[in-house]
Amino acid sequence: MNANASAPSREQGPVRLADQVWIAAALLHVEQPEREDFLVSEIVERAAREFGGVRPGLPAHAYSHCVANRAPSPTGYRMLFATGPNRRRLYRPSDAADPSRHGKTAPRREEIPTVFHRLLDWYDREFCNGHEQVQPEPLDAILALRGLGKEIWEGVDPDEYVRELREGWD
Repeated sequence: MNANASAPSREQGPVRLADQVWIAAALLHVEQPEREDFLVSEIVERAAREFGGVRPGLPAHAYSHCVANRAPSPTGYRMLFATGPNRRRLYRPSDAADPSRHGKTAPRREEIPTVFHRLLDWYDREFCNGHEQVQPEPLDAILALRGLGKEIWEGVDPDEYVRELREGWD
Protein backbone atom coordinates (compact mmCIF):
# COMPACT_ATOMS: atom_id res chain seq x y z
CA MET A 1 0.00 0.00 0.00
CA ASN A 2 1.35 3.37 -0.90
CA ALA A 3 1.21 5.79 1.99
CA ASN A 4 0.96 8.66 -0.50
CA ALA A 5 -1.96 7.18 -2.39
CA SER A 6 -5.28 8.98 -2.32
CA ALA A 7 -7.74 7.89 0.30
CA PRO A 8 -9.44 4.64 -0.78
CA SER A 9 -13.20 4.66 -0.64
CA ARG A 10 -16.13 2.40 -1.34
CA GLU A 11 -18.51 3.24 -4.15
CA GLN A 12 -21.11 3.97 -1.45
CA GLY A 13 -18.83 6.44 0.36
CA PRO A 14 -15.83 6.52 2.67
CA VAL A 15 -14.61 3.43 4.51
CA ARG A 16 -16.25 3.10 7.93
CA LEU A 17 -14.14 4.17 10.90
CA ALA A 18 -14.20 0.70 12.45
CA ASP A 19 -13.04 -0.79 9.16
CA GLN A 20 -10.27 1.81 8.91
CA VAL A 21 -9.06 0.83 12.39
CA TRP A 22 -9.10 -2.89 11.50
CA ILE A 23 -7.31 -2.30 8.18
CA ALA A 24 -4.63 -0.17 9.88
CA ALA A 25 -4.05 -2.80 12.59
CA ALA A 26 -3.93 -5.59 9.99
CA LEU A 27 -1.42 -3.64 7.89
CA LEU A 28 0.78 -3.15 10.96
CA HIS A 29 0.62 -6.88 11.75
CA VAL A 30 1.55 -7.79 8.16
CA GLU A 31 4.32 -5.19 7.96
CA GLN A 32 5.75 -6.05 11.39
CA PRO A 33 5.01 -9.75 11.98
CA GLU A 34 7.49 -9.95 14.87
CA ARG A 35 5.30 -7.66 17.00
CA GLU A 36 2.40 -8.99 19.03
CA ASP A 37 0.61 -5.66 19.50
CA PHE A 38 0.75 -1.93 18.78
CA LEU A 39 0.14 1.35 20.54
CA VAL A 40 -3.27 2.84 19.81
CA SER A 41 -1.45 5.91 18.46
CA GLU A 42 0.40 3.70 15.94
CA ILE A 43 -2.89 2.28 14.68
CA VAL A 44 -4.42 5.77 14.38
CA GLU A 45 -1.31 7.08 12.56
CA ARG A 46 -1.35 4.10 10.16
CA ALA A 47 -5.02 4.70 9.40
CA ALA A 48 -4.33 8.39 8.82
CA ARG A 49 -1.58 7.56 6.31
CA GLU A 50 -3.72 4.99 4.53
CA PHE A 51 -6.96 6.97 4.41
CA GLY A 52 -5.70 10.54 4.01
CA GLY A 53 -6.11 11.87 7.54
CA VAL A 54 -7.85 11.26 10.83
CA ARG A 55 -11.62 11.58 10.71
CA PRO A 56 -13.40 12.57 13.93
CA GLY A 57 -14.12 9.46 15.97
CA LEU A 58 -11.23 7.37 14.63
CA PRO A 59 -9.19 7.41 17.87
CA ALA A 60 -12.30 6.52 19.91
CA HIS A 61 -12.85 3.48 17.71
CA ALA A 62 -9.27 2.31 18.31
CA TYR A 63 -9.43 3.01 22.06
CA SER A 64 -12.80 1.46 22.85
CA HIS A 65 -15.53 1.12 20.20
CA CYS A 66 -13.79 -1.79 18.42
CA VAL A 67 -12.18 -3.44 21.47
CA ALA A 68 -13.60 -6.88 22.22
CA ASN A 69 -12.55 -7.07 25.86
CA ARG A 70 -14.14 -3.76 26.84
CA ALA A 71 -17.79 -3.04 27.58
CA PRO A 72 -19.61 -1.99 24.38
CA SER A 73 -19.46 1.75 23.89
CA PRO A 74 -21.68 2.10 21.83
CA THR A 75 -20.93 -0.66 19.29
CA GLY A 76 -20.46 -4.36 19.89
CA TYR A 77 -17.60 -4.79 17.42
CA ARG A 78 -14.87 -7.29 18.27
CA MET A 79 -12.16 -6.10 15.90
CA LEU A 80 -9.33 -5.36 18.33
CA PHE A 81 -8.13 -6.86 21.59
CA ALA A 82 -6.62 -4.77 24.41
CA THR A 83 -3.34 -6.38 25.48
CA GLY A 84 -2.44 -3.63 27.93
CA PRO A 85 -2.90 0.08 28.56
CA ASN A 86 -3.08 1.78 25.15
CA ARG A 87 -1.97 -1.43 23.37
CA ARG A 88 -4.05 -3.32 20.81
CA ARG A 89 -3.86 -6.21 18.37
CA LEU A 90 -6.40 -7.76 16.08
CA TYR A 91 -9.06 -9.88 17.76
CA ARG A 92 -8.81 -13.68 17.52
CA PRO A 93 -11.73 -16.09 17.97
CA SER A 94 -9.97 -17.58 21.03
CA ASP A 95 -9.86 -14.20 22.82
CA ALA A 96 -12.17 -13.62 25.76
CA ALA A 97 -14.59 -10.87 24.82
CA ASP A 98 -17.10 -8.92 26.83
CA PRO A 99 -20.20 -11.15 26.74
CA SER A 100 -22.41 -8.32 25.47
CA ARG A 101 -20.26 -7.83 22.36
CA HIS A 102 -21.53 -9.78 19.37
CA GLY A 103 -20.50 -7.52 16.49
CA LYS A 104 -18.27 -8.16 13.53
CA THR A 105 -14.63 -9.16 13.95
CA ALA A 106 -13.41 -7.94 10.55
CA PRO A 107 -14.72 -5.71 7.77
CA ARG A 108 -17.21 -7.14 5.29
CA ARG A 109 -15.44 -7.77 2.00
CA GLU A 110 -18.04 -5.85 -0.02
CA GLU A 111 -17.67 -2.76 2.19
CA ILE A 112 -13.93 -2.15 1.73
CA PRO A 113 -11.80 -1.39 -1.34
CA THR A 114 -10.58 -4.49 -3.18
CA VAL A 115 -6.96 -3.56 -2.48
CA PHE A 116 -7.58 -4.59 1.16
CA HIS A 117 -9.28 -7.93 0.43
CA ARG A 118 -5.90 -9.66 0.76
CA LEU A 119 -5.87 -8.60 4.43
CA LEU A 120 -9.12 -10.48 5.06
CA ASP A 121 -7.60 -13.58 3.46
CA TRP A 122 -4.42 -13.21 5.56
CA TYR A 123 -6.52 -12.73 8.73
CA ASP A 124 -8.49 -15.95 8.20
CA ARG A 125 -5.58 -18.01 6.86
CA GLU A 126 -2.72 -16.91 9.12
CA PHE A 127 -3.71 -14.69 12.02
CA CYS A 128 -6.72 -16.70 13.24
CA ASN A 129 -5.46 -20.12 12.10
CA GLY A 130 -5.43 -22.52 15.05
CA HIS A 131 -7.37 -20.18 17.33
CA GLU A 132 -10.73 -21.83 17.87
CA GLN A 133 -13.80 -19.93 19.02
CA VAL A 134 -14.31 -20.23 22.77
CA GLN A 135 -17.26 -19.32 24.92
CA PRO A 136 -16.18 -16.78 27.53
CA GLU A 137 -16.78 -17.45 31.20
CA PRO A 138 -19.50 -15.29 32.75
CA LEU A 139 -18.06 -12.04 34.08
CA ASP A 140 -20.62 -11.70 36.88
CA ALA A 141 -18.61 -10.89 40.01
CA ILE A 142 -21.09 -12.58 42.37
CA LEU A 143 -21.14 -15.81 40.36
CA ALA A 144 -17.35 -15.80 40.27
CA LEU A 145 -17.34 -16.15 44.09
CA ARG A 146 -19.21 -19.47 43.96
CA GLY A 147 -17.30 -22.13 45.92
CA LEU A 148 -14.80 -19.67 47.40
CA GLY A 149 -13.73 -20.80 50.90
CA LYS A 150 -15.67 -24.06 50.83
CA GLU A 151 -12.72 -25.89 52.43
CA ILE A 152 -13.26 -23.86 55.62
CA TRP A 153 -16.66 -25.49 56.14
CA GLU A 154 -15.67 -29.09 55.40
CA GLY A 155 -16.96 -31.40 58.15
CA VAL A 156 -19.11 -28.70 59.78
CA ASP A 157 -22.79 -29.49 60.25
CA PRO A 158 -24.65 -26.26 59.35
CA ASP A 159 -27.56 -26.89 61.76
CA GLU A 160 -25.20 -27.56 64.67
CA TYR A 161 -23.16 -24.46 63.82
CA VAL A 162 -26.26 -22.23 63.86
CA ARG A 163 -27.45 -23.84 67.14
CA GLU A 164 -24.10 -23.01 68.75
CA LEU A 165 -24.28 -19.41 67.53
CA ARG A 166 -27.77 -18.95 68.98
CA GLU A 167 -26.87 -20.22 72.45
CA GLY A 168 -27.09 -17.36 74.95
CA TRP A 169 -29.26 -15.10 72.77
CA ASP A 170 -31.87 -14.74 75.50
